Amino acid sequence: MIDYQEIIDKYYPAGTTRRDIYMHHCRQVADKALAIAHNKGLGLPDDLIEAAAMLHDIGIVMTDAPSIDCHGELPYICHGIAGAALIRENGYPEEIARVAERHTGAGISVEDIDELNLPLPRRDYMPQSLLERLICYADKFYSKSGEMKEKSLEKVRNSMSRHSSATLARFEKLHHEFS
Repeated sequence: MIDYQEIIDKYYPAGTTRRDIYMHHCRQVADKALAIAHNKGLGLPDDLIEAAAMLHDIGIVMTDAPSIDCHGELPYICHGIAGAALIRENGYPEEIARVAERHTGAGISVEDIDELNLPLPRRDYMPQSLLERLICYADKFYSKSGEMKEKSLEKVRNSMSRHSSATLARFEKLHHEFS
């Protein structure tokens, strides 16, 4: 079993707004991912799904996102790669680090980085493994702001289409796989 709470406690102290938002969001993603895995008979271990979901956003602490009590220096889009680095530095499994690194949007391609001039190392950040795709998909239904209620499929699609038609197409592929 992966003790994900240890790293969360390290970067998200009890009694902070940052921790409350983080724990609420990640728990929502974990519950949705577990429900999908059970309904679809995906065969992934529950503890692995839970750990990946609970750590997928660990890097937001390194970003400049004051609305969610994060006061780091990185742009928010960098939270995936920052989280992957924290996961690796703290000795957690590589498959968990890759979930953090590849969950943003419906994945980020090299073309996205170039076209949108994103401040990311020029690499492919597309979810590849079943675990990566599952957490990426479940995450799209929850925000870390506002009421933090599950978004409708229509709202998720609208959000994905605002990024690009390619992002929406990637989300639709995930939706087909997991709905």
